[in-house]
Parts: sequence; C-alpha cells; structure tokens
Amino acid sequence: MDVRETYEHEAGHIPGDRHLDLQHVALETDSIDQDRPVIFYCRAGIRSAMPTEAFRAAGWEAYNLEGGLLAWIAAEDGIEPSDGRVAPH
Repeated sequence: MDVRETYEHEAGHIPGDRHLDLQHVALETDSIDQDRPVIFYCRAGIRSAMPTEAFRAAGWEAYNLEGGLLAWIAAEDGIEPSDGRVAPH
C-alpha cells in the first residue's frame, strides 16, 4: 500500500501496489482486507510507519517497508512505469 501523494505514486511505484494517500487511509479501512498482511510504504519508510502502527494496534498483520521505495529500488526490484523514478517529497 503506497501512502505517498498522488504525484509521487504517478512518478514511480511498486508493481501491483495499491495507492491510498496517507490522509485517506483511515477512511478506507473497510476496503483493506484484514485477512491478508498489508505492507505500507512511502519514499523512505517514515510516513508509512504511522499507518503500520495504527493497523497493527487495530488487529491487522501490518508491516512497514523498511527504507521505503528508495530501498526497493536500491535492491533492484523494479518499479512502474519502467522509466519511473522516486519523486521528491
């Protein structure tokens, strides 16, 4: 679950992710399957730590992608679009 702003997500994101701006995560809890683990990410893992902790406290199996999209790219795991980039925040 990408919790970055829309312009950041459009610049580059993890293939197959779901984008939900951090401001709207709490409003969309009913649309997030509690029977499956959820992994939150942002640019560097700081913003995504907040919903990770909140969802854990509410009973979800929630994780924060340590290092965020920057770490994902450093591990050469690929992003979409193929010419994508990590947008500044």
